[in-house]
Amino acid sequence: MTAGSREGARQGVGAQSPPAAGRLREGDYARLLALRNDLRRFLRWSEERAREVGLTPAQHQLLLAVRGHENPAGPTIGEIADHLLLRHQSAVGLVDRAEAEGLVERVRSGEDHRVVRVALSARGAELLSALSALHAEELRRLAGRMGALAAGLEAPRRDHGGTVKGPAQGGGRRGREAGRRQRRQGP
Repeated sequence: MTAGSREGARQGVGAQSPPAAGRLREGDYARLLALRNDLRRFLRWSEERAREVGLTPAQHQLLLAVRGHENPAGPTIGEIADHLLLRHQSAVGLVDRAEAEGLVERVRSGEDHRVVRVALSARGAELLSALSALHAEELRRLAGRMGALAAGLEAPRRDHGGTVKGPAQGGGRRGREAGRRQRRQGP
């Protein structure tokens, strides 16, 4: 065992046990596969749309992180790194390349000159607007299917004796409501 794998084992990385919520039903595996396939297909579709307008997928995500940030002045590089799950230096490089292509601008804060925020340029805003309209339409198209797949993965319920109950055995909405009434009333 290497030092790195010992560290990972000590932190629980790669050695996670299955969830204790209950066993999956046979059909749940097919629903999980279908859901993961739909997610991967959406991500590939998204990457293709970004490339069609001349952006890399990472640039598209950067533009969305800037536009979607809760601060109207825009995010800092550190906040971008957090949103995109990047290291700080990788986010700096991404912003540098996007700025060189006229997609974003660095703006020094008027209140604290040490703070630099990232804002969309007019070109970046225009590209993001077009891409976002396409993405919203595609997500609306997929929402029903993905919602149905996720809903089919409802966690099995346990009765008071610890027995796992699926929807057919009273673990569905009616079973949950009955369980809540019993817990409120006590034994």
